Amino acid sequence: MNNDILREVFLEYERKRDKEEIERKKRVEYVYSKIPAIRRIDEDIEKTSLSMAKKILLNPQEYEEIVGETKKAIEDLRMEKAYLLTESNIDLDYMDLKYHCELCKDKGYLESGEKCTCLKQELAVRAYRMSNLGSVLNRENFQTFNIEVFSNNKFPGEDLTPRENMMDIVGISEGFISNFDEKNGENLLFYGTTGLGKTFLCNCMAKALLDKNKIVIYQTAFTILDILERRKFGKDSSEVNDYQYNLLFDADLLIIDDLGTEVTNTFTNAEIFNIVNTRIISGKKTIISTNLTPGEISDIYSDRVFSRILARFIPLKFYGKDLRWE
Repeated sequence: MNNDILREVFLEYERKRDKEEIERKKRVEYVYSKIPAIRRIDEDIEKTSLSMAKKILLNPQEYEEIVGETKKAIEDLRMEKAYLLTESNIDLDYMDLKYHCELCKDKGYLESGEKCTCLKQELAVRAYRMSNLGSVLNRENFQTFNIEVFSNNKFPGEDLTPRENMMDIVGISEGFISNFDEKNGENLLFYGTTGLGKTFLCNCMAKALLDKNKIVIYQTAFTILDILERRKFGKDSSEVNDYQYNLLFDADLLIIDDLGTEVTNTFTNAEIFNIVNTRIISGKKTIISTNLTPGEISDIYSDRVFSRILARFIPLKFYGKDLRWE
């Protein structure tokens, strides 16, 4: 990952910690002013801890006894403090540091040394900032989804009305999100002509999973192939591009929008198969959105790609009138 990006991210973590420490000190001073006895208790806890350290240095053979006595004294002081806070209707954790991410305490790394999900997502957002999802997801999500825009009149050649069909698709999509952590091998294929809500629903699902701290990468097939091409043919050898490339395989969810708009050739066929196949093998989930019918996918892409998509993806057909004109 580009060092400048990492430096910028960790500076942001540092700013968060500094800000929260300032806020914590304000809360502490407020409590001290309201309940002066708590200042004395905190000072006594600190003195007791220092006293323990000195006693252990002077009498190391009595370590366990000294630690036991100190723990009992500190626990009594904390109980007294908790009583005073409760009596004043102040939460017991009011004086504690508050973190944006409780998992890593706003450090970016877990105690195991692994990257925290919040760091992974932040790096993903920065690496894929060109996708400009932020403002889109504020407008297009399940809270703003309106089933009423879909016609409830019969559509030629279909058993369900467009609205009934969309209700089924939304139900399957919500189930996909609810069961996302299950190793069920579920992947979704949204297909149908333009203006039927495929991209909107993809945005809804991206938002729902981002809110669960999942790593979601949402790109058009054209952009994905551009990343792959630049990397393979040396047009862009930066670490940022390497990170973008790796995220295509490692993200919790990859949404490939507008499959079929990219230039199709032996290279693109092989690369799309590689991405889809690798994610299936590793248990990573994928959503593909396309204006192509399954038959057209079969005509354009290799049999390997087609068989993988149909065998391991749930095909969901979108139909009805173009909503952009409605």
